Amino acid sequence: MVHQQRSQSRLSPYSDTTDMNDDIVTLLAPRLAYFAGVARTEHVTRAAHEMQVPQSTLSRAMARLEQDLGVDLFARHGRTVSLTPAGRTFLTSVERALAEIERAADEVRADADAATGKVAFGFLHTMGAETVPALIHAFRADHPRVRFSLVQNYGEAMLEGLRAGELDLCLTSPIPDAPDLVARRLDEQKLRLVVPADHRLAARRRVRLAEAADESFVTLEPGYGLRRITDALCEEAGFRPKVAFEGEEAETLRGLVAAGLGVALLPPPAVPRPGVVELAVTAPRAVREIGVAWLDGHPDTPPVAAFKKFLLSRRGHLLP
Repeated sequence: MVHQQRSQSRLSPYSDTTDMNDDIVTLLAPRLAYFAGVARTEHVTRAAHEMQVPQSTLSRAMARLEQDLGVDLFARHGRTVSLTPAGRTFLTSVERALAEIERAADEVRADADAATGKVAFGFLHTMGAETVPALIHAFRADHPRVRFSLVQNYGEAMLEGLRAGELDLCLTSPIPDAPDLVARRLDEQKLRLVVPADHRLAARRRVRLAEAADESFVTLEPGYGLRRITDALCEEAGFRPKVAFEGEEAETLRGLVAAGLGVALLPPPAVPRPGVVELAVTAPRAVREIGVAWLDGHPDTPPVAAFKKFLLSRRGHLLP
């Protein structure tokens, strides 16, 4: 059956399809719930009463909706109305759209709930074994039903996650210095020179980094914060490291050190690994600062605000 077409459509003069679609969404969106209410009751007066809007407002909205679409949605029968074939087709999609909007509204309200809301939290791979589990356990002692969406990644990727709205907060190193971000130092972590158990330096407890100038290094890939720190410390010690392997995960590097592929500058392991010796570095001072970062000017939901406050309260004792 062919839908009855009105003689004039306000939107027909548009030649650009994208502009037309954007415009019609703007025009129609406020009237969709009104349309669904009238379609459900088949009576303008009854629908106006149920939706608590003036009947005149509802009648005008339906007339404008039909004008904007250029299609008759209702057949009028005195005080009652019935859907035309076009109206029935339109109602099916409108009900799906309204249900999706309601679902989305419920979801964002649930995520913002102070007691049961969600925190999107990013952290470095090296913080995943002990630090982050301990933090979440401690936080949930007072906020047992707050949910977490966790992302484990390298620093630059997490900062992009903040900017994209995918993360609320992240633990990262080095601490970022960017105009669109806010960052606070929470703690620092000593880095060790990790050498194979049969290495010439393995009998030592301490070492100057310059003593490893002739060694091959296994490091994280460029772009990782720990790689930038490693390169900077080696430069301060007077050499450029000879890189034998670039990886994505600190424990992989430890395994390669144990296999004799090279040495590495790494934070302490969660569990001691056989086959390697971890030496304190006396010069230069080998540490990495750990901080929390968030997007400047971004409003916090109650659960995010609570977790941010908790993290800031851990200054100086963030690490296990």
